[in-house]
Amino acid sequence: MISVAAIRMQQFGVQFYQASLTASDIDKLVRFEVLSYGESGQPVRGGKKKTPSKVNWDLLERRIASSEKAYQRQIIRRKIDELVQYYEQCRQARDLPSIPGAVIISCDEKLSFEPVESGAVVGRLKVPEREGILRAIDGQHRLLALHADIENIRDQDFSVPAIIFDRLPEDHIVQMFVTINAKHTRLNSSHLVTLSGRQLYRDESLAAAHDIVRALNDREDSPLYGEIKLLGVGHGRVAQAPLAQELKKLFAAEAFGGARKTADFREDGKKFYVNYFKQVAVVFGAAWNGRKYSIRSATALRAFIRVAPDVVRRLDQEHADRSDFRAIGRVIAPWGRRIGDQRFESEGAWKRSGTTVDTLARELKLALEYPEGAGV
Repeated sequence: MISVAAIRMQQFGVQFYQASLTASDIDKLVRFEVLSYGESGQPVRGGKKKTPSKVNWDLLERRIASSEKAYQRQIIRRKIDELVQYYEQCRQARDLPSIPGAVIISCDEKLSFEPVESGAVVGRLKVPEREGILRAIDGQHRLLALHADIENIRDQDFSVPAIIFDRLPEDHIVQMFVTINAKHTRLNSSHLVTLSGRQLYRDESLAAAHDIVRALNDREDSPLYGEIKLLGVGHGRVAQAPLAQELKKLFAAEAFGGARKTADFREDGKKFYVNYFKQVAVVFGAAWNGRKYSIRSATALRAFIRVAPDVVRRLDQEHADRSDFRAIGRVIAPWGRRIGDQRFESEGAWKRSGTTVDTLARELKLALEYPEGAGV
């Protein structure tokens, strides 16, 4: 048995529990299954994309069973890929939870509940420690993505909120599943456009950060044109939020030369960052245009954003315009000599050194401080 913190709840005579499960509990106890579509049916929908996936689909598909008694629909490959990317962004940024809402689970066996005191609704829920004893009613994609990313989550303090029913009749489970999933509320495109405007951000630092990220994604001369997911939508590979949060911190800390200069830079930041990343793409040309590099990952882009104040400081020392394309190129030229394209090879130095935003930012700053390698 495993013992988890829980609240005993009741609605219309039905008893269930709101509990906290660890990632390891989920990985071991939950079984994943979809409704059988016949011998030719596949449990996963969507062909393998040409772009690399962080999901080991061969292993994951073996974990998904299919049966005529199941009720879940086919797993959507794209949805799992997007969730795993989102979990990675949450893990790196550490400012958003990846599964903040409760998943709904049914248990095949009777559960026992021990209240902290007589009559209390708070206590410990005892769950038989048997593989696959739990089934997901709502949240199967979220839990499958967690399973796909478990090696990065297992050793962390990670709790999943869950609503757990025990021995719920099959017809009731199917009725609940249909009720939850029959209609999906979707934001229409015009509403998303409205939300992506500045009016969403009351904080001036975040508003400025939003403008810069939009410029990087929307301007055709930007090397990141069309590569950023704005508010979670679009074809981009990098989410808007981690980049915007990184920029917000710089503006909030007045990192661009004090309050007045930082305030002025909010207006010029779009031009600077577009030209800055254009020069980054020149300095690391092979990595930026290659397929087996991580230079355009959220981690690398955040590191480049983080060291931008150091680049601006050098431009100020040279009395150059902060947005001058050639001047920016002169300042960051040492990166090509000191760091080089190989540093960003996904299966090479990037992976071997366990690259984080902090470690890469330190390397970039050192290269600016000691352009010829002296003093290192």
